[in-house]
Parts: sequence; C-alpha cells; structure tokens
Amino acid sequence: MAKNRPTHVSKPVYPGGNKALRKFVSSQLKYPPEALSAKVEGSVTVRYSLDYTGKVVDAKVKRGLGYGCDEEALRVVKLLRFEVPQSRKKKVRIHQDITINFKLPNTKTKPAPQQLSVSYTTTKKGSDSQGSTPEQVRYSYTIKW
Repeated sequence: MAKNRPTHVSKPVYPGGNKALRKFVSSQLKYPPEALSAKVEGSVTVRYSLDYTGKVVDAKVKRGLGYGCDEEALRVVKLLRFEVPQSRKKKVRIHQDITINFKLPNTKTKPAPQQLSVSYTTTKKGSDSQGSTPEQVRYSYTIKW
C-alpha cells in the first residue's frame, strides 16, 4: 500500500490573522511627503518572498504609484514576520502578494468658534412720581461654543 503524503505546502500565517496584519501595516505606514503634496491616492501591490523562518527576504513592487509610495510600501513589507508551518521537514521559500492602500488623511478644519450674544433692556415704571425717569435694567448673555 502506498503512503498518503500531502502534496501541498502549508501557507504562512500572520500572528493574529489578516485583521492583525492590516492593523500592523496601517500603524507602520507613513504617507510620503511627495505624495501628500501631489495629493496622490491609490494602491501599491508588492510581491514578497518568505524564507522558512517567516522573514521577508525579497520584495518587489508589482504595481506602484510613484511619489515615494512604492518605497514606503517596500519598507513596511520588509518589517513583516510570519509563522510558517513546517512542510514535510523541507526548507521552502514562499511567494505572496499584498496590496497596500494609500489614502489621503482626513484634514477636517475646525469651524471658527461661534458666539451668540443676547441683550435686552427692561424698564420699571415709577408710580410715586410722574416726572421722574423710569428705571432701566440691562441684561446681557454671551454663549460660546
């Protein structure tokens, strides 16, 4: 009888899964100043090779944007570390692709502080003497937000 041997190589996984991978990439990614000034947005696809320990040993841009985005994507990909399951006690090099999105940061400007002022005047009628001037009281409120 022939032995049932696996015919495929197990894929490496990032500790914590894809969600942790995206979180790591977004935390390490710094928008290049050239891309900010040119207002460039888009995605960079990087093909990288992993050795048997899970380190990125080679990375190349498959589809880039320019303006420093390609170099930044390569820098972040080279920081990645994966867990590689052992493949039949062979030291295997694995190739994968990753897409890194570059989106301009939201720069919401704060509106100017607004202010509301209300003032009104009340008059009291003097009942004891008719020739005197009525007494005036002024109120003023200012609300800032």
